[in-house]
Amino acid sequence: MDKDYYGILGVKKDATDAEIKSAYRNLAKQYHPDKFSTASESEKKSAEEKFKDINQAYSVLSDKEKRTNYDNYGSEDGPMGGGFGGGYGAGGFGGGFDDIFSNIFSAFGGGGRRGYRDNRVDGDDITMELVLTFREAAFGCEKEITINRNEECKDCKGTGAKDGTKLKTCSRCNGTGTILTVQNTPFGRIQNSQVCPECRGTGKIIEEQCPTCRGRGFTRQRRTVKITVPAGVDNGQMMTYYNEGEAGKNGGKKGNLIIILSVKAHPVFKRRGSDLLLEMPITFTQAALGAKVDIPTLNEPVSYQIPECTQTGTMFRIKGKGLKYLKKEQYGDLYVTVTVETPKGLNKEQKEQLKKLGESLAQNQSPKQKSYYDSLRNL
Repeated sequence: MDKDYYGILGVKKDATDAEIKSAYRNLAKQYHPDKFSTASESEKKSAEEKFKDINQAYSVLSDKEKRTNYDNYGSEDGPMGGGFGGGYGAGGFGGGFDDIFSNIFSAFGGGGRRGYRDNRVDGDDITMELVLTFREAAFGCEKEITINRNEECKDCKGTGAKDGTKLKTCSRCNGTGTILTVQNTPFGRIQNSQVCPECRGTGKIIEEQCPTCRGRGFTRQRRTVKITVPAGVDNGQMMTYYNEGEAGKNGGKKGNLIIILSVKAHPVFKRRGSDLLLEMPITFTQAALGAKVDIPTLNEPVSYQIPECTQTGTMFRIKGKGLKYLKKEQYGDLYVTVTVETPKGLNKEQKEQLKKLGESLAQNQSPKQKSYYDSLRNL
């Protein structure tokens, strides 16, 4: 059986697509090779293997067909994919259920059929982190990233043979890419289909290697990919560019390029979904008498009237001055929390004026203080 993909991602078998995606995102960030650039070689290798397992698990569980095959047959390739490898029951039969039962019927004269094995191998995904400033995430931007990836060799068209023609049919499997093995069992003779070790499932033998790729069928290329980041993205979100990953083998499809976004913090604003949070100091007189102030936004400042007798911690809401909702023509709000700043460095005259002001205030003009002392008397 293939690896325990649910266990690798740390999710239950009935996990939703969103739960699987969230688990993958967190693990991909945790084990990304860039995180281990200064680690020891053994730690790097361990992280690399873990990262590959995580990507493989996600590629299966995020694909509806592959996940169904995996759940039902233990292999993403379905009943013919060689899952359950250790056996069926106590008999140790190789191959999937389809192979077993079709060949049982064949042993008892039912005719049976020869199983077909798809030997295409899809290319691996490439995962990269893209760092954005707060403004780039808020308003969207275009970036260019450079990646190294395997691409199908243009000279041999992925065959690994010179000019793409120096090939011959594999004599061991007669070009099918698979061979049959026969096993005697209490049920009769069981035939199992396996990948041909001679041609490795391609059905062809290279007579003369391609000098460009040296028979591998692919070359390592450095490519620049333009990334369009939409307005409103958030830290940890992923963008997938299909068919921009590693080349597949034996006609398999290309992998994907997965971009994990990392958004830098803003020195003033904090984010809560599509809303912005701002703490803004105001003076003692502005709080007491009220004042018109300029409140910063991600665009231009907006004028706002602070009402008189405003207390520290009061929050004001400015509609539509937050971040753009992702893929929507709608904006969040800006929430401004004011803090009243006590003046420092008062001169003698200022102190006298404040003292007179304090003496002139009635007790009910400081309701919080009155409530505090009333509570103490009731203890």
